Amino acid sequence: MSDDLLDIVKKIPKDKLPSHVAIVLDGNRRFAKRLNLDPWKGHEWGEKKVQKVLDWSKELGIKELTFYAFSLQNFDRPKQEFDYILKLFLTAAEKLFDDERLEKYNLKIRFIGRINLFPEKIQKLMNRIMEKTKNNSDYIVNFAMAYGGREEILDAVKKIIPEIKEGTINSDNLSEEMFSKFLYLADEPDLIIRTGGEKRTSNFLLWQSFYSEWIFLDKFWPEFEREDFLKCIIDYTKRERRIGK
Repeated sequence: MSDDLLDIVKKIPKDKLPSHVAIVLDGNRRFAKRLNLDPWKGHEWGEKKVQKVLDWSKELGIKELTFYAFSLQNFDRPKQEFDYILKLFLTAAEKLFDDERLEKYNLKIRFIGRINLFPEKIQKLMNRIMEKTKNNSDYIVNFAMAYGGREEILDAVKKIIPEIKEGTINSDNLSEEMFSKFLYLADEPDLIIRTGGEKRTSNFLLWQSFYSEWIFLDKFWPEFEREDFLKCIIDYTKRERRIGK
């Protein structure tokens, strides 16, 4: 079935496909509970699914991916789960640093959010990965970590204020394009997919998603398969994107 869908997608003109896809990775804990496991165990399946989506997107020629991996509110998770997630982040980042796809795909990795809130060891590894891939440009993958959309806008305002005071920026000439440069992420996703059955944005890319197409799926993130991804891409291409026109 997924091969048939892939054939359909490959026949779609490249300019009709989304260039930037963002995904809200929801449902890891509920997936684990359904298997009668500790809820935090679901994050292991979630991490493995991220690895697969990296390849699926590259296969379709999608230029940029953004994963909503860990929100600021997630810091309030129970200590046992939080510690487990941090260990998983560290292990995944270590694997990512040595991943052959960084060179093979000319892949740039960015971590966006208040990453200074993570333990120093994780922060250093994130920065090493970003430094290692900073000159790559064919394929970009963003991981929203310690991320919140309102907080991103607030942090951008805090960066702009000193510029205005120093006269570097004239507040009368402040434009949306100029403001975007102060955000964690200036790029705007064409398509945002949310798994897990919830139908809300959950403080994700509030500025950047002002005209994004959203697709909400009932499947939990670990259940998300190549067929689902292809169906989302096809759904996107059938929508009329007038952007207010």
